[in-house]
Amino acid sequence: MKILFIYPETPSTFWSFRNALKFISKKSSEPPLGLLTVAAMLPEEWEKKLIDMNVSNLEDDHIRWADYVFISGMNVHLNSFKEVVRRCNNLGVKVVAGGPLVTTDYQVIEGVDHFILNEAEITLPPFLEDLQKGTPKYIYQTNDYPDITQTPIPMWSLLDQKKYASMSVQYSRGCPYNCEFCSITMLNGRKPRTKSTEQFITELESLYRNGWRSDVFIVDDNFIGNKRKLKTELLPALIAWSEKRNYPYSFTTEVSINLADDEELVRLMVKAGFKHTFVGIETVNDESLVECGKSQNLQRDIVASVKKLQRQGLIVSGGFIVGFDNDPPSIFEQQIRFIQKSGIVTAMVGLLNAPSGTRLFQRLKSENRLLNIMSGDNMDGSMNFIPKMNYQKLKEGYKQVIETIYSQKEYYERVKTFLKEYQLPSSHVTRLSLNEVKAFFKSIWILGLREKGKLYYWKLLFFSIFKYPKKFPLAITMAIYGFHFRKVTQTI
Repeated sequence: MKILFIYPETPSTFWSFRNALKFISKKSSEPPLGLLTVAAMLPEEWEKKLIDMNVSNLEDDHIRWADYVFISGMNVHLNSFKEVVRRCNNLGVKVVAGGPLVTTDYQVIEGVDHFILNEAEITLPPFLEDLQKGTPKYIYQTNDYPDITQTPIPMWSLLDQKKYASMSVQYSRGCPYNCEFCSITMLNGRKPRTKSTEQFITELESLYRNGWRSDVFIVDDNFIGNKRKLKTELLPALIAWSEKRNYPYSFTTEVSINLADDEELVRLMVKAGFKHTFVGIETVNDESLVECGKSQNLQRDIVASVKKLQRQGLIVSGGFIVGFDNDPPSIFEQQIRFIQKSGIVTAMVGLLNAPSGTRLFQRLKSENRLLNIMSGDNMDGSMNFIPKMNYQKLKEGYKQVIETIYSQKEYYERVKTFLKEYQLPSSHVTRLSLNEVKAFFKSIWILGLREKGKLYYWKLLFFSIFKYPKKFPLAITMAIYGFHFRKVTQTI
């Protein structure tokens, strides 16, 4: 068999970091981990190629080469996904589709020959057996969750690593919380399932031996879902591994805000090499938090929690949502004030949408408020349901939020707030690559000389040099991120 793996193109959103990646001569922030993992599950003797459309062009000859095209993606990839399937259909090559997008919305995608839904550890083997017999079915799905201790090491050899800013690995699947708008518990369950410590370290070692020496994103739904196991098993082993190799990686992951309540866990994560965490903050309005079931964010000073993490050595990015039923007219100003005060530089703000199959989706369906499936790009101003607030006012308020927090004045001020709070961990190892040096000079040319409002850039540059010289590289990175956010904001 000749198998072509295709990852669809991600549109330009806050999450793509497309405009920032150009500064370091990279094409994509991270690789398609799911496809690389599935590739390792296929028979070793099969020929395999990968086209990630975010780093390479998909040519018709690529498709013609294949006996089957395997494609995966998320909701944000829907349009590109459909176009790839159409091209395969026109060229007469069969399509096998899996991943989060088709698991929840396969009914709206035409032209796929075989759907491998849910998690491939369970649904891929019977497909391969039936394929060998010549009797493959249309849909393979399950209500069970697999034991991921048997998941193979991703097939890194399919990648052109030079084109990526970071690599991705996974330790666990599932989240103990059940936010109404979130599809994680529907897809991966509420009981976190983890890989074994030895398995995870072996996976990291495979990356290391493959020559990777940059950032690593641990893509878990909620990395701290099993705190006991982290503190007693994984993190001590990861600390030993990182120290032995002089900290080759800075880790990024996703956590819930209650990480701030566990100082021992934070200390171990920082000592292991964790540098950056993404936290779902969503809203500062308690009634909206109750509405969506975000109990872990209630009854706490979230700004204080964020600053506590920053002072212990973790950079905090945050996800924010407007459009809840209980959002008051003042929600937009409230979100702006919180974001500025918290020093969360990378604040991802989007309009609420209802992913297919979530509790929110079911509730809105019962209330006859659903409109269609969501686009997956919750920064494009679209919503897939009728909100309680006037839709035009909601869009205008959303526009006000992003235009304010990503204006040069407010953005650079927020970077300064962050630099004042953030404490570099003692284990921090500063290694400037050639690409990062080039990025600095590009930032001078683009942000310091060509862009309007260049004075803000120079003020930040000198502020960080004279007050926080050890944080200077971080300040430049944040300035480059701001350029990307401004560019995306202009397109919304």
